[in-house]
Order: sequence, then structure tokens, then C-alpha cells
Amino acid sequence: MQPPELLQLLQALHSERQQTMLSNWNRSVPFGDEIVDRWQRAEALGFGTGASIYDSSLVLGNVRVGEGTWIGPFTVLDGSGGLDIGSTCSISAGVQIYSHDSVRWALSGGKAEYERAPVSIGSRTYIGPMTVVTSGVRIGECCVVGANSMVNCDLPDRTIAWGSPCRVVGRVEIGCDDTIKFVYEVVANAPAPNA
Repeated sequence: MQPPELLQLLQALHSERQQTMLSNWNRSVPFGDEIVDRWQRAEALGFGTGASIYDSSLVLGNVRVGEGTWIGPFTVLDGSGGLDIGSTCSISAGVQIYSHDSVRWALSGGKAEYERAPVSIGSRTYIGPMTVVTSGVRIGECCVVGANSMVNCDLPDRTIAWGSPCRVVGRVEIGCDDTIKFVYEVVANAPAPNA
């Protein structure tokens, strides 16, 4: 097959898949996300049952993801130092989670090693769009992290936090009947950024 023929076939496939996406789900996505099944990709990566991850997401190293978790488009999941994400989480578009950094490596002219530390995110947690989570951070269960945050400190269970750097601004209360209430207030003893 000559390259122009292959290009024509790919363009025809893109056009067909784009129309299907628009008519069935009212969305237009990159070509890779048109042809890759998010749930099959998650299964191939060993993620929990019902988890999904877009084709546009980058996955590095040892990444574990629980059941039913949604990983949005254009995310970075760096498990080079270990990354564990619980069940039924929502990791929004553009979120970047790092379990390593290269600051000392760069400053030393490549003499120092990369630094690695595991990251964990508890089950039933929401991470807002474009958030960056730095290495060594633990985010508890049932947390809400606002969009465009830089999480460089541990967050206890049922915390609401946002900002750059991230700070605790409230808590999540879950009733016996699974009703959810957001209580916004500055929480005493908010965690300090990791050193």
C-alpha cells in the first residue's frame, strides 16, 4: 500500500469516527481517542474493573488504579516512584501526577539522581482540571481538589483544598444516606507543604 492510499484510509476512518462521536455523544476528540476504547486501555494497563483512561493520557512506571476510576484526557500519570489511585476517583482533564522530580539532577548538571517518592490518592476523590500533584504526596479518601491547584502537601480524608500551593479550605461531610455536604472554612492545623 502506498502512503497516499494509507493517508486516505486514515482520513476516511477519522471522518467516520468523528461523525459517530458527534452524533452519539455530541463530542469531538483527538483521532487516538476516537479509535481507542478507554475501558480496554485501562484493562490492558491492569487498572480495576470499570476504570477508563483516554488514549491522550501518558502513563509511566508503576501505576495502580482502582475500580471505576475515570482518568480524563491529556493527563500525566507518573508512577516511576510508585502511584496508587483508589476506586471511583475522577482525575480530570490535564491533571499531572508526578512521583519523581529532576530538580537536583538539573541543578547538578546531571550528577545528582532523580528523586522519587510514591504518591497515593484515596478512593472516591475528585482532582480538578489542570492540577499538578508533586512527588511524595498522599491525598486521602473522599477529597475534593479544585482546578489549577498545585498539591505539594498531604491532604487528610474528606478534605476540600485548592490553590497554588494547595491549601485546605473545608471538609466533605457524608451522611448515613450518602448525602454529601461541603463545609467551607479554613481547617485548623492544615498540612504544611512537604519539605
